[in-house]
Amino acid sequence: MDFGMKNRMAGILSPKDGRCVMLAVDHGYFQGPTTGLEKPREVVAPLLPYADSLMLTRGVLRTCVEADMRIPIVLRMSGGTSVLKEDLSNEDITVSTEDAIRCNASALAISVFVGSENEKATLSNLAKLCDDGQKYGIPVLAVTAVGKDMVRDARYLGLATRICAELGAQVVKTYYCDKFEKVVAGCPVPVVIAGGKKIEERDALKLAYSAVRDGAAGVDMGRNIFQSRWPVQMIRAVRMIVHEGLTDDQAWTELQKMVG
Repeated sequence: MDFGMKNRMAGILSPKDGRCVMLAVDHGYFQGPTTGLEKPREVVAPLLPYADSLMLTRGVLRTCVEADMRIPIVLRMSGGTSVLKEDLSNEDITVSTEDAIRCNASALAISVFVGSENEKATLSNLAKLCDDGQKYGIPVLAVTAVGKDMVRDARYLGLATRICAELGAQVVKTYYCDKFEKVVAGCPVPVVIAGGKKIEERDALKLAYSAVRDGAAGVDMGRNIFQSRWPVQMIRAVRMIVHEGLTDDQAWTELQKMVG
């Protein structure tokens, strides 16, 4: 990597421990005003001091995030379908790399649907984005999205993450699963886990701990933070697991102390 790529990667994965707490608030690009993100500005502001990076769309970035916030931006680059469509895998690159540079993006995020009808198109989009990333020194985060007919197991996720790395992604986001350590072992770049749908806080902390224990470089959580009963306390507890080495039990105890 040249300096620009290394410098941006250092904003995504902490140089101290190689881990990250990424806050995902890009859900509106296909779900619209989702529960908990109706007013992105109000949701994001109190959470930013505890996030290592922020994953979102250019529209929300420009309208809902103050420019003086010194936080690395992971910019959503793909889209083109909504919850009204049966096949969410029919995505395209919807943001130019030049505009991502204008947004001062530290990383470019794109969804990849391995095993879907549109597999080739999403993988081609990833390859094109990786070419641009290399050209301008910006790392790419490949998001291994899962369609309705795909199983979240080590075989599938191992295949998807490896393909993303082979095509040039510097970081891969995927789901936690049984035998997750095999997924990580087969992927030559850092893997972060998706928080997925909202679950109970105690379970979300267990998810974060299990993933890091089994080799994940960190988390990219959204709904399990901003839809929590205690969003700020929740992201702080997740940080304790990712960066301080707490277990889920210990983090849960600390969260309970914070909420009184």
